[in-house]
Amino acid sequence: MPDLSGFHHVKLPVADLDRSRHWYTSVLGLSVDIEFTEDGVVRGLGLSDSGGSLRLALRHDPARAGAVAGFDLVALAVPTRDAVQAWLRRLDELGQPHGGVVTGHLGGSVLVGLHDPDGIEIRLYAD
Repeated sequence: MPDLSGFHHVKLPVADLDRSRHWYTSVLGLSVDIEFTEDGVVRGLGLSDSGGSLRLALRHDPARAGAVAGFDLVALAVPTRDAVQAWLRRLDELGQPHGGVVTGHLGGSVLVGLHDPDGIEIRLYAD
């Protein structure tokens, strides 16, 4: 069987692309790599972290964004448990609501309750 080597990217639906662009760049520190334009209108974005190891795509799709609101759709890897604590401090400094850090099923640290502008929960996880 051929190998798989991980995710190329994860695509998230959003109701307001500009609002989500601002949140993902200012809160998570991602950069916009590419804009996807259809009929002269930007309908999607490709984002990545500074090291290029994390890639997310945002797609304007209000109905689907509403359908997954409240669901913990994505758990982003954080290199260490101490780094999860650093994220907690950063989010607190930004005044960004979250649910704190809990112990994960494998004993790691998980920052829960962080929601993007559409209510999709983004967890930050270190084993």
